[in-house]
Amino acid sequence: MVDVADDVDRIVEQWARERPELETEAMAAFGRVYRLAKIVGDRQERVYGALGLNRGEFDVLATLRRSGEPFQLSPKALTSSLMLTSGGMTGRLDRLERAGLVARSPDPADRRGLVVTLTGAGRVLVDEAVAVGLAEQREVFERLPEARRRQLSALLRELLSAAEEG
Repeated sequence: MVDVADDVDRIVEQWARERPELETEAMAAFGRVYRLAKIVGDRQERVYGALGLNRGEFDVLATLRRSGEPFQLSPKALTSSLMLTSGGMTGRLDRLERAGLVARSPDPADRRGLVVTLTGAGRVLVDEAVAVGLAEQREVFERLPEARRRQLSALLRELLSAAEEG
């Protein structure tokens, strides 16, 4: 276990000096979560970039891939899953379609709708991207002993659940 002061400790100490009445325990925890997510996210962004994708494009491809056969969703389902505006989704789909990674076609169940389908090239690319992205996450996560990883996952699940309830 590492008990060395980090940048978050220094920030909390500055607030304690300037505003001693503030309770900063949550600031410290969320500051670390944010910094960790940023560091690992940047690492993932670099490996996705080496494959010609940005994070947003990866998210669309990964959502289609994990939806299962036939790797097809409506633009509305994608937008909802990724918490995007329809305009933001359209831009991503335009780029991915130009690259031959997805195809848009009429929805056979709704004459007014469309479906977005992961192409064979898109599936090959996203399968590679998810593997290298996970490798970046594991490289950091596995620096903790297995029991601590399970404990951290359980605590974060509990905290996320509490936050979503509010």
